[in-house]
Amino acid sequence: MTVALETVDLPTGETIGYREREGGSVPAVLLHGNMTSSKHWDVVLEAMADRYALYAMDMRGFGESSYEEPIDSLADLAEDLALFVDELGLERFHLWGWSTGGGVAMEYAAARPDRVRKLVLLAPASTRGYPIYRKDERGNPTDEVLTTREEIARDPVQVAPVLEAHEREDAATMKAIWNQLIYVNERPDPERYDEYVADMFTQRNLVDVDYALTRFNVSDEHNGVTEGSGRAADIEADTLVLRGEDDLVISEAMIEETLADLGETATFVELAGCGHSPLIDDREQLLEEVESFLEA
Repeated sequence: MTVALETVDLPTGETIGYREREGGSVPAVLLHGNMTSSKHWDVVLEAMADRYALYAMDMRGFGESSYEEPIDSLADLAEDLALFVDELGLERFHLWGWSTGGGVAMEYAAARPDRVRKLVLLAPASTRGYPIYRKDERGNPTDEVLTTREEIARDPVQVAPVLEAHEREDAATMKAIWNQLIYVNERPDPERYDEYVADMFTQRNLVDVDYALTRFNVSDEHNGVTEGSGRAADIEADTLVLRGEDDLVISEAMIEETLADLGETATFVELAGCGHSPLIDDREQLLEEVESFLEA
């Protein structure tokens, strides 16, 4: 099926890029994670059942989308999503968020529960955020959470090396980071991998997104940075939470927090032999679980 790269202008002045797979009658919107864009959904756009009309959005500051107004929160990105689906005329749709996109999807589903048919969260940021801890002299995390953009940008383990690779457009270093943390089992074919890395360098908001992740909190708990909004309880859609058993980015504890906060609406499935990118590790297993859930 044909995939078209399109753009749409929002009333806020931002332009949103997106990939639309033509055909299908059941709309589903896909939200990528940090350091990626809609480009990284290509394996799903190629293989998901043709009954689905797929819209993979570049969030503000990623891929083909603009970054006129900096973000402070994942809720800012959820508001972009709200305007985006209105511009496309999507009234009710399935919503699938991966990693950071999972947090954005939760914000949207809580704010507009009538618009989301079913919610899929693939290796999502916890409902209580994704903290970045201060490192000691050996580079090991302490129990102190970084709270400012300036501190986050200087983090010597999780952030600064990525920023430096971005500034130099250093593909070799970026691949080394991804091979260590994301593609721990399988890797994309060389041509696709090169395209992914080139796409990573289009991001303009890495520190802003990391800052937003530390402040994201839709639970009833204080997460060490912000008081919880309690909005997880406003999510009405049946929700599938997925995590690869070898995920080095999203821990089991983070998934347990998410499941506890979402309550009875959520079902959890562990993906065997997968890390943080089941799209590459085992696309067939991933799509089997997602499509079975959406069709139930």
